Amino acid sequence: MSLFRRFFTRHVAPGVGRPGPREGGGELPPHLYGVIAEFAGSPALVQAVHRTRAEGYVVMEAYTPYPIEELNDAIGHGPSRVPLLVLIGGLVGGLGGFGLQYWASVLEYPLNIGGRPPNSWIAFIPITFECTILLAGISAVLGMLVLNGLPMPYHPVFGVDRFQLASRDKYFLMILARDPKFRAGDTFRFMETLGGVHVQDVED
Repeated sequence: MSLFRRFFTRHVAPGVGRPGPREGGGELPPHLYGVIAEFAGSPALVQAVHRTRAEGYVVMEAYTPYPIEELNDAIGHGPSRVPLLVLIGGLVGGLGGFGLQYWASVLEYPLNIGGRPPNSWIAFIPITFECTILLAGISAVLGMLVLNGLPMPYHPVFGVDRFQLASRDKYFLMILARDPKFRAGDTFRFMETLGGVHVQDVED
């Protein structure tokens, strides 16, 4: 299935990434990325996330056809760091734009134009503003891509046959094998108690 047909929303709990050695010690089960369960509606998914967190699982991902704010809170997804990156980018752009003009007009090649002082900061405002907006916009795009782990040509969940429904009308919750509490058989049986329609192992 083409990657460009997947328009689901991914809700990721803190600390989720490519699986490595489990925090609780021991190696991952061979070729097992996690266990995924399918749900028919968002209320069932949110309830399943609450139960999963109460059970002690912390490393999980949820996939929905559209963003669900309540789900972000339930899964433990903290505030986005993109605004901070945008602020830093804007400050760097503004200071850089002003500094470049100051260096050219005051230090490197000062000119007496109509008796105006070399450091005529009012004339520097348009370029300073444009550089601020430019760097802030670039920081927003690059920060969003990096924090979301994009581009992602392949993800183990793409191998789940029914996962294509995540971009239509189905909802999915996956507990990753790198979770300290993860036990292949026990976690699979726990997922079956959450009321999901289908429960399936996901291979790496």
